[in-house]
Amino acid sequence: MKRVITLVLILVCVFSLSGCKIRSMDDIIENEANITGIVKETNDTSILIENETGEYFVSLDVENEDSMTNFNINDEVVVYYDGNIAETYPMQINTVYAITLKTPADAK
Repeated sequence: MKRVITLVLILVCVFSLSGCKIRSMDDIIENEANITGIVKETNDTSILIENETGEYFVSLDVENEDSMTNFNINDEVVVYYDGNIAETYPMQINTVYAITLKTPADAK
């Protein structure tokens, strides 16, 4: 009985660790939904972006540690997310995998 319990505990540990895979930026860019917009406001926890379809609050609690989280007003950014947008005003994107800078504000 002790062996069975030990085996089960080992299997649980192995399977839980396999779920902790850190995804690369390339994997996120190739496989996740994205939206492009211009940064209109910034704060410690989110940015407000705007594009032709509206305004979006985007969480800066980003999964990929290589992602940018410091932006300037008028930067053009690409947000990679889980595909879900909260239908509020402004709309909200809460599960963010990565954010990349497409065009810096000073380049416009």
